[in-house]
Amino acid sequence: MAKSLVIVESPAKAKTINKYLGNEFIVEASLGHIMDLPKNDIGVELKKRTFEPTLIVSPGKEKIVERLQKLAAKADFVYLAPDPDREGEAIAAHLAIQLLPMMKDKSKLRRVTFNEITQKAVKAAFLLARDVDENLVDAQQTRRVLDRLVGYQVSPLLWDKVRRGLSAGRVQTVALRLIVERESEINAFQPVEYWNIGARLKAGGTEFGAKFTGIDGQVARVSNGVDKEGKEQFLSGALANGELTEAVVAQLKKAKWTVASVERKERKRNPTAPYTTSKLQQDAAGRLGFNVRRTMGVAQRLYEGVEIGADGTVGLITYMRTDSTRVSADAVTEAREYVGKKHGEKYLPKEPLDYKGKKDAQDAHEAIRPTHVEYTPESIRGFLSEEQYKLYNLIWQKFVSSQMTPAVFDQTTVEIAAKADKTYDFRVSGSIMKFDGFLAVWENASEDTTLPDVVAGQALAVDGIDPEQKFTEPPPRYNEASLVKVLEEQGIGRPSTYASIINTIQDRDYVKKIQGKFVPTEIGTVVTGLLVKNFPYIFDAQYTAKLEGELDAVEEGKERWTDLLKGFYGHFEEELEVASENMEDIKRSEVQTEEICDKCGSPLILKWGKFGSFFACSAFSKAKPVTVAASTWKKDPKAVVKAITAKFPYPMLVKPFVSDLHEQPVKAENQKELIAAVNAAGGGSAKVVVEPDSCDFTKENFAAKPDLTAPGADAEAEEEFCDNCGRVMVLKNGPWGPFMSCPGYSDDPPCKTIRKLTQKVQQKPPVELEEACPKCGKPLLLRNGSYGEFISCSGYPKCKYVKQELLEVPCPKCGGDIAARKTKRGDTFYGCTKYPKCDFASNIKLVNEPCPKKNSTYLLELTNSEGTFLVCPHNHDGLPKKRAKKGAPEEPPPAITCNYKKKIAEPAPEPVEEVVESAA
Repeated sequence: MAKSLVIVESPAKAKTINKYLGNEFIVEASLGHIMDLPKNDIGVELKKRTFEPTLIVSPGKEKIVERLQKLAAKADFVYLAPDPDREGEAIAAHLAIQLLPMMKDKSKLRRVTFNEITQKAVKAAFLLARDVDENLVDAQQTRRVLDRLVGYQVSPLLWDKVRRGLSAGRVQTVALRLIVERESEINAFQPVEYWNIGARLKAGGTEFGAKFTGIDGQVARVSNGVDKEGKEQFLSGALANGELTEAVVAQLKKAKWTVASVERKERKRNPTAPYTTSKLQQDAAGRLGFNVRRTMGVAQRLYEGVEIGADGTVGLITYMRTDSTRVSADAVTEAREYVGKKHGEKYLPKEPLDYKGKKDAQDAHEAIRPTHVEYTPESIRGFLSEEQYKLYNLIWQKFVSSQMTPAVFDQTTVEIAAKADKTYDFRVSGSIMKFDGFLAVWENASEDTTLPDVVAGQALAVDGIDPEQKFTEPPPRYNEASLVKVLEEQGIGRPSTYASIINTIQDRDYVKKIQGKFVPTEIGTVVTGLLVKNFPYIFDAQYTAKLEGELDAVEEGKERWTDLLKGFYGHFEEELEVASENMEDIKRSEVQTEEICDKCGSPLILKWGKFGSFFACSAFSKAKPVTVAASTWKKDPKAVVKAITAKFPYPMLVKPFVSDLHEQPVKAENQKELIAAVNAAGGGSAKVVVEPDSCDFTKENFAAKPDLTAPGADAEAEEEFCDNCGRVMVLKNGPWGPFMSCPGYSDDPPCKTIRKLTQKVQQKPPVELEEACPKCGKPLLLRNGSYGEFISCSGYPKCKYVKQELLEVPCPKCGGDIAARKTKRGDTFYGCTKYPKCDFASNIKLVNEPCPKKNSTYLLELTNSEGTFLVCPHNHDGLPKKRAKKGAPEEPPPAITCNYKKKIAEPAPEPVEEVVESAA
């Protein structure tokens, strides 16, 4: 009997939904998108301006598509059930493209969506099956085409002008621009001095503090520049300098202090709406310390379902990508019933509370809420990981408290007059909670501030006057929460894109996180400057927000997607043409500076390299050395001198063709010295090398890069969390080097999230050591490289000495030195320093000790789970078996065999967690 096929995105969701639907359904996962634009081509039709995308099956998804096609051909019905957003609708459309040709009855392919993965919601969704929404598909396709047009036409410009491998993103560049412009504000900030005055007062034996506000009823204020609109700003309740403050303090010490007025009023604090995506990301960052990637990963797992004991797999929250505050009537009723039963009627408003969303919200889904209020955080805590519990608790509390009454506070404001030559005004406020209201559920971080019971005209005693000098501070750098907030406020991106925007600008090395704040790297600053200057329209925040609004209009069927793209491409093409001609060539630029070379005293120039800007000596020459043969020199020395001086000017360096590195070349300042130096170096029978007196001094431009020596910059890297399930990613090694992987890679169902590690954008400054280079005598430097720290000569590139960890064992093959080295995967091996002339290598450490059975001049130190052993290299049974290379002929039996193996150490003990008992 044929079964119905249901296709979702993730294996975890497939597993949950399969339990709800039963044996009549087969539930499969597409593992995200199955079709995309080709990587080696722009994949968008531009000549006729149809903007039609060329979609292909995504590499690696061929087997998945083939399997789904076979199942669809046999299925009674095919239901497409990816996530209920634009991306999910596009996945459904691509599945339809691949599956419809296999189906006999095309009308039996349907689209289903559910905002929550619960048994009731899933079964109800199948009763409302529909066609794929082409407007949603067009909106997603338009965004994809927009990003492809920008990325594939702007990125090559950056490759040519800055550095190969850079990329430009339509929305990510605008987000990066916000960070770079904030850094510019910080660097240009001029602090303003101001003074505050506090008074320690006493009334009826009770001490309290008050703050200075003004003089004779006029608010004291200090000018604080102008805002972005040019309007003057002020600091209220402050004095401009120390002299003025001293004069006021002198009067306050002899003043008569009394209560001028007392105002008491009731203040209400209202509950706030259930979570939208951006608000959840902000609160999770502020309250839980979760970054955006972690928040969305954990939320994804809560949405897809968690095993809750006998109840089985339960989707605990509604869909987590939304900008709506709307909640279903059933959910509101459930929340109100819980509040009334748990807390009483006084905590329930007379009518359900309805929250208005922002003006341009899509409102496609409900707010983020628990699917069942009865699953309280504490009742299911044992089934959740710690991070799942924390995030679910936040969502649950926010939703339930949103349907409760306001908290009520008694607020008291006391105005105080200190009368001397003038009346100096002070103020103090305090509040006491009368009724907790929604704060009975929503964790309250506020504390009561009590004041003494005073009346107008009452005299006050003074315990002390505390003047305090302060300076205004620059605007803070963005963290993840504040960046999401400003993106939402300016209409840049949508709930489904915030996480990818933040991930992308970090993965591209355009920003670095220091103490949780975004600091633009030098490459990020340079790229932003070039793009904003050359594409002022396309990378403008207002235009990007306008495009988001137009994408919403496409989704609602109010605008054709091709019309949107035509309007965009008209502006973009003009800017692209101008930028191609006028964009500054950073890669080849050389800027004169006032810096002086540490080596020769010549001016330094600022140049651009693979890792950003650096200083290079202006006396550096790219001219190649000239080799003078003895026969040519004897035949016509004048012609040789003429040829040399035509190639590069004096002074020149002359040395034998083969010389000891310790031997210094002879400097020739003129023709007479050149001839004498060549004669002396060649001795009449050897080749001589003549080269320009070039200075190879360079130093990194650390001032243009994030300060890696600043407090917090050396802190341990933040834990990275899986985008899909929220678990802590682990570092693994693969054929192409280290990468981050989800620990659930081999689970059932698997979570195959991985992320390649990017190269460091900046190394720490090299540290000079007291040790001298054994080859040239210059100081050695401790540097940072792709594989960690290493020690090399400060005379590089002339002296290429690198200090290696040498073993006290001669190479068994050539007698040279054996050094410890690392593979691309980070594994240690031991190889001959004369490679490639000698290819000896061993994965096991060599020990300079002969085999007691006289079968080898050295032994191998083998460590495994049984301990550490000394083993003869000819003990083929005692050593790990070597893998035979594919297609290689079978090796003949060894000529020498030996069974020597000696245990020298027991296995290392496993770490034991220390348990400290309570002193109680």
